Amino acid sequence: METHELVVHPAYPPLEVSKVHASIISRDANWLRLRWRIDGAAKLVVPAFAGKGRADELWRTTCFELFLMPRGGEAYSEFNLSPSERWAAYDFSSYRDGMENRPSPREPDCTMRKGSSFAIFDAAIPAGALPVEECEAGLTCVLEEDGGIKSFWALCHPQDQPNFHDPACFTVQLAAPSAA
Repeated sequence: METHELVVHPAYPPLEVSKVHASIISRDANWLRLRWRIDGAAKLVVPAFAGKGRADELWRTTCFELFLMPRGGEAYSEFNLSPSERWAAYDFSSYRDGMENRPSPREPDCTMRKGSSFAIFDAAIPAGALPVEECEAGLTCVLEEDGGIKSFWALCHPQDQPNFHDPACFTVQLAAPSAA
């Protein structure tokens, strides 16, 4: 398991969330398994269960995201995963350009467990939805807390405003399936 501490964008401080870790748990022939742990989650807003299905604009509330850019290219993919079990997957031909829905052979699995002091969000993305090449990855999340307070968490924040699409945020290496 590979764990990375995410940092909050300084322009959007959280209410009580104190720390977020994102982990790549495993990758096999069927699934890529990911986990986010949120410390200080007492006031975290968890979207209501909506059942599996694609949905846009999941980032408007608590949402977990993965960005994958195959090495040596400009094209990348974005996966949005919600505790509601809704999800989205997009392909971009270059930085924020040419957005299209990314096909997936089946829907991701999403599970949220929330306690009084921390929360765990687990996601499994079907291998058939992922690029087959080695990728540079970005692990991010938008966390909404009581009162509509939103914080933006990523591996780094190179800009004045949150921008999870910035290739500088793709600092994790995800091996190709044959090497996993």
